[in-house]
Amino acid sequence: MNVDSKLKGCLFCQNEKLKVVKESNLFYIIYDEFPVTKYHTLIIPKRHVKTYFDLNKEEILACDRYLRDMKQEIQQADPLVTSFNIGMNCGEESGQTIMHCHIHLIPRRKGDMKIPRGGVRGVIPGKQSY
Repeated sequence: MNVDSKLKGCLFCQNEKLKVVKESNLFYIIYDEFPVTKYHTLIIPKRHVKTYFDLNKEEILACDRYLRDMKQEIQQADPLVTSFNIGMNCGEESGQTIMHCHIHLIPRRKGDMKIPRGGVRGVIPGKQSY
């Protein structure tokens, strides 16, 4: 596997301008520049792949570890965080605008939304409530 494979012009491959919070040989982590909530985090593979489905087993296991580590760090930094949404946009029709895999870890707090029931179903207007 070539973790150095980068795509010229890709925002996440050319990450020199991004404020990296943590990194390893496979991934780096940043806070989202347009956060849904405070501490909204992006976990991004260093290898250029379009979606989560293109990650290899080693990257998937590492991704899970980083999600769990960041969950703990966020909850230590903000005890009001009681829940999380984890999301990925895989393909243009799902809303993906940067065609480099990235996983959103979105902290949630009691009362941050009047009726949170349905969670990620809200990506389609009118489908969150059921």
